[in-house]
Amino acid sequence: MEQFRSAGADVTLTVEGDVAGLPATTGLAVYRIAQEALTNAAKHAPGVPTEVRLRVSAGEVTLTADSRAVPGKGASAGAGPGLGVISMRERAESVGGSCEAGPGGRGWLVRARLPLTGGAP
Repeated sequence: MEQFRSAGADVTLTVEGDVAGLPATTGLAVYRIAQEALTNAAKHAPGVPTEVRLRVSAGEVTLTADSRAVPGKGASAGAGPGLGVISMRERAESVGGSCEAGPGGRGWLVRARLPLTGGAP
């Protein structure tokens, strides 16, 4: 988060639960998904506030990145899911989770849900 803030991004982070117990592969997937979501927000909606929330609960970690971006605007408007969205989905699926990105929340919403046990088959 600090890297994006120091570059001028308006990012807030809320963490609920104990992140210290995340398995390494899940933690890396969460990190990379958050990084991609913030990169996309900065690229397609520079200066737009983005709220990131990480919630660790029994059996699951949920990451959301909610920006005030206007859906359908930006460099890839109308082009379908970009490589960043596909990459986030693949990272989540690699640990048995899911990730959706698109219009929602305050404008554009990324939501990843990753299990804390089990994983990909």
